Amino acid sequence: MRAVWALLAALVLAQICYPLTTGSARAGLVVVTVLLGYAASLAHAAMSRGARVAGALLALPVAALAVEAIGVRTGVPFGEYAYGAALGPRVLGVPVVIGLAWAWMAWPAWLAAVRLVRTTAARIAVGAVALASWDLFLDPQMVAAGYWHWRAGSIPAGNYVGWLMVAAVVMVSLRAVDRPARAGDAPMYALYLWTYASSVLAHAVFLDLPGSALRGGIGMGVVAVPMVFSALAVLSVRGSR
Repeated sequence: MRAVWALLAALVLAQICYPLTTGSARAGLVVVTVLLGYAASLAHAAMSRGARVAGALLALPVAALAVEAIGVRTGVPFGEYAYGAALGPRVLGVPVVIGLAWAWMAWPAWLAAVRLVRTTAARIAVGAVALASWDLFLDPQMVAAGYWHWRAGSIPAGNYVGWLMVAAVVMVSLRAVDRPARAGDAPMYALYLWTYASSVLAHAVFLDLPGSALRGGIGMGVVAVPMVFSALAVLSVRGSR
């Protein structure tokens, strides 16, 4: 897992640099961050679960691009929006990096759900919330930066409903291929919690987006905060031995 931790460290560095840059350099850091996050999730899936789960994470960006391509043309399921050119090459009007971003966060979101709850239905529900609530940070940040825009001028509430529905389908797919772990999931827990904590901090302090800091902090915190308490409980047990 050293390679996964190294990718996570590089991602943290890229995200720290994001609010310190502007223009094309900032857009480039978005792309680099997504590539690092996707590489970390894919590497962890391959090392901890094997080829079947890794194959699902390789296929997920293609499926995500298909959903997004439908979305930008029909407004279903997210609402009417369009991407700019800043995030690199596009397929059917959708930056390729967007599909990778889905897979980057889908895997740690699923593992967070597996950690927190037991039944299949509960894991799918919690995993869907864990993934979809990330958009409470992501959409306001990317719209403010001009990477995409909503034709209505503001982010519609239906966007988050659409995200939740799609995220549930993603979780069902991951549940179908997941296998017992052959190695620890700590890097993915760290990735999820870092994404949460860094997003709250960045939106509240560096990006002048206090509204999304609050909404995302509450929404994603539904999963992230119990994850913190779960980690503390594990550390407490280990410390008492």
